[in-house]
Amino acid sequence: MSAEVVGKIVFVTGGASGIGRAAAEAFSVGGAEHVVVADLDREGAEETVGRLVGSGSAVALDVTDEQAVAAVVDEIVDRFGRLDAAFNNAGINDVPRQFHELDAAHWDRMIAVNLSSVFYCMKHELRHMAAAGNGSIVNTSSGAGVVAAPGLPHYTAAKHGVVGLTKAAAQEYVRQGIRVNAVLPGSTDTAMMRSFIAGDEGMAKIIAASNIHGSLIAPQDIASAVVWLSSDQASMINGQSLVVDGGGIVR
Repeated sequence: MSAEVVGKIVFVTGGASGIGRAAAEAFSVGGAEHVVVADLDREGAEETVGRLVGSGSAVALDVTDEQAVAAVVDEIVDRFGRLDAAFNNAGINDVPRQFHELDAAHWDRMIAVNLSSVFYCMKHELRHMAAAGNGSIVNTSSGAGVVAAPGLPHYTAAKHGVVGLTKAAAQEYVRQGIRVNAVLPGSTDTAMMRSFIAGDEGMAKIIAASNIHGSLIAPQDIASAVVWLSSDQASMINGQSLVVDGGGIVR
């Protein structure tokens, strides 16, 4: 992936582990000038920065707090003069339950973290990118952004919503030199996925079987797609939802 994002200032949310960490590392390997790694878990974000081959910094951020998001994005632009690429990746999962058993508290939390936070991040990233006349944004949706995840109507709704936000922004800002795309991972080997499986061997087999190759996807495979979408090599890719799952969802 060398020379894909050389000289870019990059912002990654949910970067303390999993896909976010892998993406931050891949951006750094790809030549990014500086990678800002944000996460509610400051210690994990700092650990990610310590793994980068180039320059990086960590920031504690609650992506459901719009004012905090705006402040971090403003600080990046104040420090570096620009924001070239953003990967809005922070998210959560939940235990499956029947639709009629889903309570408002779980619904609200899921929408806040997996959808509203993406809106907040995009809003303030776009504000600066539009002023500069260029930039690239990649949002993390999911295979559940195009097909329903059993027992997770709130997760499904949020991830479908991310796809919609991606399309809306891509259409609105294309003439201002900004590209907005989404990556839709299949079941990936992350701490969140391992927590979801929670040692249940039966669940582990079901999740692995959801990937056509029969195993969890490596976070680095998702990261490679994110860096490519953010790079100049993908200059004609805009408003797209790239499913990275080995072919489990073919549409």
